[in-house]
Amino acid sequence: MTLVTISAGYGAGGSQVGPAVAERLGVPFLDRAIPTAVAERLAIPHQDALERDETVGGWFTRALLSFGQVGPVLGGATPVPDAMLTDDAFREATEQVLRERAEHGGVILGRAGAVVLRDHRGALHVRLTGAKEARIEQGMLLEGVDRATAERHIGESDRARETYVRHFYRCDPRDPALYHLVIDTTAFPLTACADLIVEAAQARER
Repeated sequence: MTLVTISAGYGAGGSQVGPAVAERLGVPFLDRAIPTAVAERLAIPHQDALERDETVGGWFTRALLSFGQVGPVLGGATPVPDAMLTDDAFREATEQVLRERAEHGGVILGRAGAVVLRDHRGALHVRLTGAKEARIEQGMLLEGVDRATAERHIGESDRARETYVRHFYRCDPRDPALYHLVIDTTAFPLTACADLIVEAAQARER
């Protein structure tokens, strides 16, 4: 089954390109389904998993204070005491969900997919990026926000995601060596970027 992981900085259009690629390849877009599956695995409310999900980013301030804790060994859907729900526990649960869903194909946005699934045969790992100023401009258009808001979002979002990958996986998510394909999505229409990814994914399967 076709598997594509997409890493995207703020304003690079990951939330637009990802679903488009999934639709054209005929596979699920595994975004919101991931925290749902994590909540089921840990037997916790969906909102709790969503708040700690990598794509939300709001929990990173708290996470920075608890990084270094050792999470519990996960398994089944046995409820985990609140005191044991460390960020490592959520990271481990997320990794397990990614590996399980990868076996059935799909498009995965964020969550260090290229690192977690680097050994998955046939997977295509993609990075969407662009110059900071260009991503701010595109972020304003995609979100419908003013420049000040976009500038704040790019700082918070990029920093949060880089912190997540650097801490848990000891690598830089901007490193092109992690990906098969790196696209400046501010230089081309997002539909064209989706076309490139679809063609590359199909080529990986041949």
